[in-house]
Amino acid sequence: MSHPPLSHSVTLLWDITQKGYEKKRGKLLAPYIPQIQGVDPSLQRDHRIQVSAQAPLPGNKNPKSRATNARDERFRSDLHTEAVQAALAKYKERKMPMPSKRRSVLVQSSVEACTPPDTSSASEDEGSLRRQGRLTTATAPFPGLAHPGAEHWFNRVIQGSSSTTSSSASSTSSHPGGRGANSNTTDNHWVPPDVTGLSERSQGGSMRAAPQGHHHHAGVMETADGVPVNSRVSSKIQQLLNTLKRPKRPPLREFFLDDFEELLDVQQPDPHQPKPEGQQMGPLEGEPLEGGGGHRPPSLLAALQRWGTTQPKSPCLTALDNSGKAVYTLTYGKTWTLLDPTGPYWTLLDHTNSPTVALVFPNSDPVMFMVAFYGCLLAQLVPVPIEVPLTRKDAGSQQVGFLLGSCGVTLALTTDACQKGLPKSQTGEVAAFKGWPRLLWFVTDSKHVVKPPKDWYPPIQEASNYIAYIEYKTSKEGSTMGITVTHAAMLAHCQSLTQACGYAEAETITNVLDFKREAGLWHGVLTSVMNRMHVISIPYSLMKVNPLSWIQKVHTYKARVAVVKSRDMHWSLLAQRDQRDLSLSSLRMLIVADGANPWSISSCDAFLNVFQARGLRPEVICPCASSSEAMTVAIRRPPESGVPPPGKAVLSMGGLSHSVIRVDTEEKLSVLTVQDVGQVMPAALVCVVRVEGTPYLCHTDEVGEICVSSASTGTAYYGLPGRTKNVFETIPVKLSGIPVSDRPFTRTSLLGFVGPDSLVFVVGKMDGLMVVSGRRHNADDVVATALAVEPMKFVYRGRIAVFSVAVLHDERIVVVAEQRPDASEEDSFQWMSRVLQAIDSIHQVGVYCLALVPANTLPKAPLGGIHISETKQRFLEGCLHPCNVLMCPHTCVTNLPKPRQKQAEVGPASMIVGNLVAGKRIAQACGRDLSQLEDNDQFLYMQDVLQWRAQATPDHPLFLVLNAKGAVVNSASCLQLHKRAERVAVALTEKGRLNAGDHVALVYPPGIDLIATFYGCLYAGCVPVTVRPPHPQNLATTLPTVKMIVEVSKSVCILTTQAIMKLLKSKEAAAAVDVKSWPMVLDTDDLPRKRTPQLYKPPTPEMLAYLDFSVSTTGILAGVKMSHAATSALCRSIKLQCELYPSRQIAICLDPYCGLGFALWCLCSVYSGHQSILVPPLELETNASLWLSAVSQYKVRVTFCSYSVMEMCTKGLGSQTEALRVSTSHTLLPSYSEPSPMSCVFQLRNVNLSCVRTCMVVAEERPRISLTQTFSKIFKDLGLSTRAVSTTFGCRVNVAVCLQGTAGPDPTTVYVDMRALRHDRVRLVERGSPHSLPLMESGKILPGVKVIVANTETKGPLGDSHLGEIWVSSPHNATGYYTVYGEEALHTDHFNTRLCFGDTVTNWARTGYLGFLRRTELTDASGERHDALYVVGSLDETLELRGMRYHPIDIETSVIRAHKSIAECAVFTWTNLLVVVVELEGSEQEALDLVALVTNVVLEEHYLIVGVVVVVDPGVIPINSRGEKQRMHLRDGFLADQLDPIYVAYNM
Repeated sequence: MSHPPLSHSVTLLWDITQKGYEKKRGKLLAPYIPQIQGVDPSLQRDHRIQVSAQAPLPGNKNPKSRATNARDERFRSDLHTEAVQAALAKYKERKMPMPSKRRSVLVQSSVEACTPPDTSSASEDEGSLRRQGRLTTATAPFPGLAHPGAEHWFNRVIQGSSSTTSSSASSTSSHPGGRGANSNTTDNHWVPPDVTGLSERSQGGSMRAAPQGHHHHAGVMETADGVPVNSRVSSKIQQLLNTLKRPKRPPLREFFLDDFEELLDVQQPDPHQPKPEGQQMGPLEGEPLEGGGGHRPPSLLAALQRWGTTQPKSPCLTALDNSGKAVYTLTYGKTWTLLDPTGPYWTLLDHTNSPTVALVFPNSDPVMFMVAFYGCLLAQLVPVPIEVPLTRKDAGSQQVGFLLGSCGVTLALTTDACQKGLPKSQTGEVAAFKGWPRLLWFVTDSKHVVKPPKDWYPPIQEASNYIAYIEYKTSKEGSTMGITVTHAAMLAHCQSLTQACGYAEAETITNVLDFKREAGLWHGVLTSVMNRMHVISIPYSLMKVNPLSWIQKVHTYKARVAVVKSRDMHWSLLAQRDQRDLSLSSLRMLIVADGANPWSISSCDAFLNVFQARGLRPEVICPCASSSEAMTVAIRRPPESGVPPPGKAVLSMGGLSHSVIRVDTEEKLSVLTVQDVGQVMPAALVCVVRVEGTPYLCHTDEVGEICVSSASTGTAYYGLPGRTKNVFETIPVKLSGIPVSDRPFTRTSLLGFVGPDSLVFVVGKMDGLMVVSGRRHNADDVVATALAVEPMKFVYRGRIAVFSVAVLHDERIVVVAEQRPDASEEDSFQWMSRVLQAIDSIHQVGVYCLALVPANTLPKAPLGGIHISETKQRFLEGCLHPCNVLMCPHTCVTNLPKPRQKQAEVGPASMIVGNLVAGKRIAQACGRDLSQLEDNDQFLYMQDVLQWRAQATPDHPLFLVLNAKGAVVNSASCLQLHKRAERVAVALTEKGRLNAGDHVALVYPPGIDLIATFYGCLYAGCVPVTVRPPHPQNLATTLPTVKMIVEVSKSVCILTTQAIMKLLKSKEAAAAVDVKSWPMVLDTDDLPRKRTPQLYKPPTPEMLAYLDFSVSTTGILAGVKMSHAATSALCRSIKLQCELYPSRQIAICLDPYCGLGFALWCLCSVYSGHQSILVPPLELETNASLWLSAVSQYKVRVTFCSYSVMEMCTKGLGSQTEALRVSTSHTLLPSYSEPSPMSCVFQLRNVNLSCVRTCMVVAEERPRISLTQTFSKIFKDLGLSTRAVSTTFGCRVNVAVCLQGTAGPDPTTVYVDMRALRHDRVRLVERGSPHSLPLMESGKILPGVKVIVANTETKGPLGDSHLGEIWVSSPHNATGYYTVYGEEALHTDHFNTRLCFGDTVTNWARTGYLGFLRRTELTDASGERHDALYVVGSLDETLELRGMRYHPIDIETSVIRAHKSIAECAVFTWTNLLVVVVELEGSEQEALDLVALVTNVVLEEHYLIVGVVVVVDPGVIPINSRGEKQRMHLRDGFLADQLDPIYVAYNM
């Protein structure tokens, strides 16, 4: 058989063997691999090709290629890269299945035009996350640019091809043509054992309706139960199983046992983990702040006034354009002039009552920002500098709006150019940003500045404790907080910075940082003014165009100080080669503002290596540590201040994860090299405290959070007193509990320790801290490890975000990276696999989820870095839209509850005694007695009833059939039906020459023909079998089922219409089945009007009346035998329960082919004489309101429908009922010209459902409460009583066990603990309690029916409210399965079983459903207390996982809630792996978002790890006519690779 080409095959289009794959890969890489001795010959065999001219030779220096490669070289850290490569080399080859993806998903959004250097790391620090780089020489500073070295290349190739992951079978499609002629396929027929507990019973009783259209061939293997399985899917699952079988690290101690107790976190620390051994440290004090005599100004404004009046021509600030030219130099005199009392800043007071003002200035306009900032200070307003909002959906913009609102900001200052660039509304005003308060935008450009009056001396006060400005900070969770800084703290900070940095008057300083906040503001706007310094401000946009610009300005202006980040040093390394004449000899201090980032050391070393030749002195590099709360914490002093030499520490990452400092040698793999950040600031007191709990002082060899007590820190989070107390008013205590000092300390959110010579070391930030299973990991460290895995090859500009999410009581690590636009699927998967291995090896921690997104799609922070909290938010909300995902829950989740150990069953006798002792009754209940007899109740045969009615009430209408327009298309009275049945009987005996007892298949659409031919068969003594006709548009899947039922039922004749007869023998049908093997086909459209001579009289009521065939939800096609006695008993029970009499009308919207639907459609009206309004469910697809309109028009009191009908009504009409509360006076149906949404509204306008007394949903499953409640709620507006909707319960052994009927108490609902259900126990809980599951009673037990709940294993009776199998005894039980081979013995247990204890006489039928009986406080018609039956689910469908019993519907309900785009879901197991199939209702871009959300929700709510997530199109999950999911058909389709999934993710 030839498969259609698979649209979701991955990358390669043919199956190739692993060997062929290695060979092909070797050929492709041959030009780049020098021949090396002692190498695996299989790789070398085809490498005789000479190194091609394209490959750079050792001596060949190609500047163009160097530039492109060097883009990524800035992520390089030799030491760490070597460690990662060594770690990867230790892994043996391990095949992991590569995800399958539909082709359309591969097409991703185009990448923005390449811009020059972007940020290099995930954090807002954008710090270079590299190890200490050891660059070789000044001429070839990057290993790998001139010649990477054979070993380096070869190691990468070897590891790339062997140590990673994807086997050829997994990464290619299953096209059979791809196999080599002599490739060995026999091993493909190995089938993993089916351990799902779902394999059907032995072949006798039933046949699986196998997926059709399959002619088996060599490339397809079969499972144990005859399901053809495509080798690709199953081989991937096998790889997944092999991967999961590998030995894992010993799991951590389980930290909760899940039974009925609350989940307790009793995690035990590892006894072998390193513990701090040093002394308790004391606080560290900075040098005293020098008084400075009269030189120190009383406030910054006083300093500005002094310089503005005494040194007016002295330059204050130079702004540059994007070409690097100085566009404007602001002098101190000009600055002071712009603050004129007649100028804009004083007029602001007329525009706002609030003391706070937002400053919205672009990064390229420091001049206007500086003037605005000091103007606000002078006008005694509080400036709140924020970023310019570029779009209405900027990352974090909403949080900034909340900050402005909480600060009471009503006025925003900006420049004219910036205001023009802001998003505008239709009226031309600045658009309202989401979450922002209403702002008045004020442009500060003063085009006509006048000189202030000569006698102008503004009232400048001394620095006070009033708020000077508010600096924004984004927390780890993404919330934006405002940190208040007082005038006094601002002044004190400037003084301590001046002393620490040795700033002198009129020095020139180059500032690359954002001047609105943190170090850029402190050095470039505040401290510079205090010391009359000249600031050269380098905008971010210039750095993107020319990364060397800051060095050029240092050279041009002979700058003494430069303030940069390690990112800027790296960028400059890329372009420095072209500049020969630069000199950095003027620098006395190069302040590295993100020196607290432990990975900045490699940038510093690399920069020094290159620029030492250009006059840069090593001692000039001064890293510093700072935070928004504490401002500058420590800084390395300039060389002239006589401080101890800088320090370097090589620390064990393993120790750091336990917060312990262990110095390690650089040879070990997992080490962190950190440089000091200098000494504590003057007049500051610093200590290190434990991160969690009481702030105890740390030991000297322990890592903790650095705390500062100083006059120069922030004072509060604006409007957040609780958080302020925790952060700004911490009191560190010694182990004895005595406070260290009476001064409050501020937490800096920096993690570090104090080393020798009182040097401060920082190893990370609280924002990047991830506590996984009690161990601490730093996000930046994980980023560095990920970047060290083939950094030149894969990650787009090193943009990686690492964060943790809380899943199942622990943090889980998520890595999100932007991949290069040209990366192939195979590259992606290989890189992901290697990253997992590297992080596992170096950090000893598993990655929960690794996601790749297209380049330039992660949310950006203001200066281009990745906005971590926004990325995390998108991940959790399912709107990250990755293009590749790899989940590894099996590796990370080690805290699952212990699998349930099944105890030996308690014996049935002990169970009864136990219940008696506990005062519990045995769970047994029965319906009303069947004593009273009516006119027709003496008839034992349905054909006799019809004859009697044809004589007694010939013109009484029995059936009306409606079409999509609501018109009656067919009807039948008692006599008409009798006459038509007679004609059918004549045709069967004379034309078909059939004998009594022959089986006849009735293949008709829903209508009178079906009913008439059914009675015609009874008249002729034949056994009818109703069969759903094939769908003309879908013959390939529907016709084989028809064929199978005809064959299995041994039908000797098919009765049908002419149209269907043509269809059965058409060419299209011949493609699906063998049309020549149909039995005799008779059409009944034109039958002769002959009266039948003699109607057949069965010799005994126990004879077979008809066969009822149905495909169960587990995919089993089962036919049950219904005797004449059972048929009439069924009708009698339903008649009594629903009070059906000839004067009644009922509406039926059900399929008429099996179960209760068939009984209501074909049998009950004839037996009870009531009129049935028949609504074929298929017609609702064109007119959703048809059924409800009919109910309203005929004022029907009793109606039946299926869940699929109810769903069609809620989805199709739900939105229209709100507008239709006003019911109109007339209730006649309008004429239906053409069904449309508008006509549906028109139809519903006349619908009144107040007549409905009971609306019953016919089902063979647990009641779907949410659907019935939604239906009741929606149609309440049309008069539907909330008490009207109920459900029925039937199954194969008895099609009607429960049915609400018209009398008796309303259905009750109880709430049970879902966790207890998994242990086969019922525990009743309150509504809304955790893990509660609502269960609704499945209607009232029918008259004559007895129900008992029995233990599935021991077959002993159970007590009230105990979970067991529902057994039923009733006159209308089916008599057995009808099988092909007549091996009834296999299934006698189902229809004829007895209790092993107690009442051992009664014969029961086993329903195969789990449930329980519960005696309620309500009373039934007889005055007895009412026993309610609750159905939990089908025993065949349950999933046995981790020793517990799961019901698929519970997992599916959780999954559907996980994301708005999940339309439907189905779960099944395959070789002990849980497979979740979700239908995506949305763009295919969202497909991969669902993988993590589905995995999370199933872990959280069910403590199960999902093995495979399959995302498919809507409508792929098969359902039967009752709206029940056919999960086993779905499983077969998945394994046979017939689903055409959008994405298949195999969780590791």
